[in-house]
Amino acid sequence: MASELCQTISVAKLERHKNLFLNYRNLNHFPLELLKDEGLQYLERLYMKRNSLTTLPENLAQKLPNLVELYLHSNNIVFVPEAIGSLVKLQSLDLSDNALEIICPDIGRLRSLRHLRLTNNRLKYLPPEIGKLKELQTLDLSTNHLVTLPEKLHLCQSLRYLTVDRNFLCSIPRHLCQLASLNELSMAGNRLASLPLDLGRSRELQYVYVDNNIQLKGLPSYLYNKVIGCSGCGSPVPISETKLLSFTSGPLSVHLPAEVKSIGLSTDSVLPLQELALRSLHAAFCSVLPDLSCLSHISLPRSLLELLQCPLGHCHRCSQSMFTIVYPKLFPLRETPMAGLHQGRTAVSFVAYCCSTQCLQTFDLLS
Repeated sequence: MASELCQTISVAKLERHKNLFLNYRNLNHFPLELLKDEGLQYLERLYMKRNSLTTLPENLAQKLPNLVELYLHSNNIVFVPEAIGSLVKLQSLDLSDNALEIICPDIGRLRSLRHLRLTNNRLKYLPPEIGKLKELQTLDLSTNHLVTLPEKLHLCQSLRYLTVDRNFLCSIPRHLCQLASLNELSMAGNRLASLPLDLGRSRELQYVYVDNNIQLKGLPSYLYNKVIGCSGCGSPVPISETKLLSFTSGPLSVHLPAEVKSIGLSTDSVLPLQELALRSLHAAFCSVLPDLSCLSHISLPRSLLELLQCPLGHCHRCSQSMFTIVYPKLFPLRETPMAGLHQGRTAVSFVAYCCSTQCLQTFDLLS
């Protein structure tokens, strides 16, 4: 087998191959033949599926400088060296079905990366540097141990497909609603009890899957005209989370994101002073600084700056920015035309989050 491997690599060097297939070779370490002398300067795609690799060489980028695709599915890789950040031309990296527990911050140096697949590993968190991947279009994090996603993921403005099925997510950052190119979001099989108020506000987002999040009972009304997977949601199992606010309409209790400070009532006549101040401040900054990223240079508390840059949500009726209070209105799924599509496999409701009693009274999901 060793001689056959050496011959395969020798031929690839001699004939300047762009693709090299080393799948199912029982490799315990990266072949030294690939790293000898000048390496394979012309190689663009390297496939090493179903081996027993545990790490990658530090000089990988030096010896294989023109790699655009690195396929390492089904190995035993525990960590990826910092040197991987030097693969400046890499567009596709697949490390699915390995034993990864940590992704090094140098992943953010892969500025050409378009597709990153990390399915079925042991990841508990992602470094915020992942937000530097401006060209990233596909991110698959299914079947890991993630309990949260980095807020800076919203900086990946080219991201179109985000999959985080079968993790331990209890919530997702509201900042992800700012992913302007996101077309498909899959979060099935987590521990979600609520969703960001603005989820679905983007016209580009068309597919949202939250199946088997048994504590999830409310979907933002922005999702009403999207393709939604929500089977197995809304289970009557008691919810142990006490930090989340909830409101009840009839027998249904819907939990709201933790950022919501209070729930408005239809009898309210005046908004809280804090909410009025934040809305006025936000409107003033928007009129002067259309690009709210410039707010970081203004002398205000950091927590306030972050809230002004990314409001709690926008009114589902009039698009007014909201910061501390919402006026929710329920539309049980069973009362909408979509009920027939789910045939009793879920017990969720659509929730319209409004900014005032006026919008609360005039909002109609079906209009």
